[in-house]
Amino acid sequence: MSSVSLTLGADGRLDKVLALAAQEQASDQGLSRVRLQCLIKGGHVTCDGVVQNNPSAKARIGQVYQLDIPPPVEATPQPQNIPLAVLFEDEDLLVLDKPAGLVVHPAAGNYDGTLVNALLFHCGASLSGIGGTARPGIVHRLDKDTSGLMVVAKNDFTHQALTTQFSDRSLSRVYNALVWGAPAPLSGEIEGAIGRHSRHRQKMAVVTRGGKEALTRYKVLEIFEAGITSLVECRLATGRTHQIRVHMAHIGHPVAGDPLYAGRRGRVAAGEKGSVGLLQAFPRQALHAGEISFIHPRTGKKNRFTSQYPADMQALIKALKK
Repeated sequence: MSSVSLTLGADGRLDKVLALAAQEQASDQGLSRVRLQCLIKGGHVTCDGVVQNNPSAKARIGQVYQLDIPPPVEATPQPQNIPLAVLFEDEDLLVLDKPAGLVVHPAAGNYDGTLVNALLFHCGASLSGIGGTARPGIVHRLDKDTSGLMVVAKNDFTHQALTTQFSDRSLSRVYNALVWGAPAPLSGEIEGAIGRHSRHRQKMAVVTRGGKEALTRYKVLEIFEAGITSLVECRLATGRTHQIRVHMAHIGHPVAGDPLYAGRRGRVAAGEKGSVGLLQAFPRQALHAGEISFIHPRTGKKNRFTSQYPADMQALIKALKK
């Protein structure tokens, strides 16, 4: 790991003035504004010994920032022996049950230990070149803290066919979520284009301009403790980033445990008891991909797979029933 010290020559947003300082001080570390944003978010930037993790924080001229730049990592994900719960596998694809906490793709902050690393180890020589490279074909994703079913392609033919099924909606996914309150009516559709939040760039939102069309069909399965929370089934007609989390929050019933979209209800509150306390203590969004159906690209047969709730959601639902 190398270190760089930068003295600010102007006031302004931290990432912006750091980028200017890097240019002025002729740093050869490739410190673009985007690269600096990643370093800041990754906890690699300090000022007077204090970690700076907000790229948009105000910074002042004359301040000195220390950058600890991690060494470069392999651009190509490496195989890692990470256990997988595989429900089905053949020469073309596999269906797996992803646990909460497992990141799908390597990215800033998660360069290894991901589902892709696990698949490269699991599939080994059975992976043919997808796009010219031996890698698993991730045709859809689950958020890190969402559990449940995924289908993965092992060759170009299957990857393209499954991508087409996502586009024409012949591939279907059903999720279950514990949400705050009880939606009314008890079943319906949530339609609203989803795009990047105008102020909080790490979040998505229902937007009036620039978003992508999104449709979620929901049905309340069970209501707990006078409507404090309910178990909801969500069927995706489209597949947008954070779609269920955004749509349920949009109608006032965010997913329990959601750190991004549940607002104050998503934070742990000391002393809370009953259902409220249980929900606020849940360490992740209570969202599970419990069913997936698709047409097998080679056989033409319809395949349907289901998954039980993981242990943490089972325990939460049991506690709520009491």
